[in-house]
Formats: sequence, C-alpha cells, structure tokens
Amino acid sequence: MPIITLTTDFGYKDHFVGAVKGAILSNLPDISVVDISHAISPFNIQECAYILRNAYRSFPKGTVHIVGVDSEISPENEHIVVQVDGHYFVSANSGVISLITSEVQPEKVVQINLPNVEASAFPVLHIFVQVACHIARGGKLEVIGRPLQSLRELRDFEPRITNEGKTITGNVIYIDNYGNVVTNIQKSLFEAYRSGRDFEIIARTTKIRQVHQSYNGIINYNLERNQRKGPGDALALFNSAGYIELAIYKSDLNSVGGASSLLGLNYRDTVTINFL
Repeated sequence: MPIITLTTDFGYKDHFVGAVKGAILSNLPDISVVDISHAISPFNIQECAYILRNAYRSFPKGTVHIVGVDSEISPENEHIVVQVDGHYFVSANSGVISLITSEVQPEKVVQINLPNVEASAFPVLHIFVQVACHIARGGKLEVIGRPLQSLRELRDFEPRITNEGKTITGNVIYIDNYGNVVTNIQKSLFEAYRSGRDFEIIARTTKIRQVHQSYNGIINYNLERNQRKGPGDALALFNSAGYIELAIYKSDLNSVGGASSLLGLNYRDTVTINFL
C-alpha cells in the first residue's frame, strides 16, 4: 500500500490535521500517513516548495503527496494532480508544483473534476483526500480529472552574477526552526565562480570568510576549549540540500536567538559573496 504525505500550513492548534488524517484512515485503514510539515508559513508557496522539494525524493516511488497550502479553488487556482518523477502531487495550481519539479518534466497533469462535490472552505478534506485515496488504491488519473495542458509557473529567486564574475548576489529563501538562514546560492554555482579564490560572505554587517561542510566544522578541535569558536558564533555551510546556509552554532531561536534574528535577516533579504 502506498504512502500518503501531508504538507500544509494548518499548524497544530486546530482540528484540520486530525480531520484529514481521520478521513484518510477511514478510507484506507492500513495506509501509512506521514507528516512532512504542518508549520509552513500561511500561504507561503515558496517555503512549501522548498520543504517538499527536499523531502519527497526520500519517499518510495508511488507515494501520494497532499499539498495543503493556498488550496481554495478559484478560476485562477484549479485543483490538480501531477504525476512526476514516480510520485503524485495533489494540490492547487498555485505554482507550487512548478517550483517542486523545476528540473523534472511532469508525466501527467490532470485538473480534478469530481462529480457531485461542491466547493468548500476545506478542500483538502473534502476533495484532496478522496483523490489521494483513489490514487493510492491504484486508480487511474483519467477517472478523477481531465488533462491539463499547462501548470501555473512561479520562479525561484535567481542569484545574480555581477562585477565580471567577482560577485554573487543572492536572497534568503527559507528560515528553519533553528533560525538558520538558507540562501538561494547553490554550492555548484559558488564553486563555478570561486575558481580557488578567497571570498567573503556579507549579510548586513556580518562577514564570513569560510564555508563549512557541517555545523561543527567551525570548531578547531586542535585548540584548547577556551580558544575555540563555538556556541554563539556565526558560520556558513553547504546544507544537505546543496545551498549556502548561515547559522549561529547551537543557537536557540526561542531564547538567545538564531541567525535570522541575530544577523537581522528575513525572507528575501540580500546575501552577497565577493571573490577577492
């Protein structure tokens, strides 16, 4: 039996997550329901895409992913199913799928058209659950919708190369639970323009001149403890998704603060790399 995943901006206070899980299990008692995240910032399509893009490939082929962010139907926000990379995404046509699958061509796209279903304020429960369970049973996409020729497209922020290749200007695209700041500058782009040169990463008034492979890469274990960098120090690293990330080592966003608060960075803010 396939897996159904849930990615929403519902949070955990209200009944929404529980109602969706209950409806899925009422239809398919033996299926696995996996939460990817219910803490997406409300209606933040780019944040949803970043999280789901970096999670879905870890699931087996055939997994059905319900995307419950900005899912209310309208003439400009149809309900769709996209089959791509061996996975199925049940979502609104908000542009989120184009961000998730920007490097992979969809195999099928259908616009959902269920009979005798009225529009509601909770389409994830009343429509997406039915569709996801139909697919999980092995049902054909053609039964629940008609082919859709094009997906609504959104584009990620693209880093800008200036100063004859000596400067990369990127943006903050995601802030995680620790307050770590993810930029849109990928390791491959950084290495392509670095060409062995020294560099400095500039984030407001903070300058960092080294990128680590892990968070504790900031620590020189050959030094005495009182001489090492450690908790509270800023660092840059290539994160598991292949992007340059700025962090405060062992930070706590809810107490001492994280990179986002201590460096003064928010979504879409600029981060610059100068090659020296």
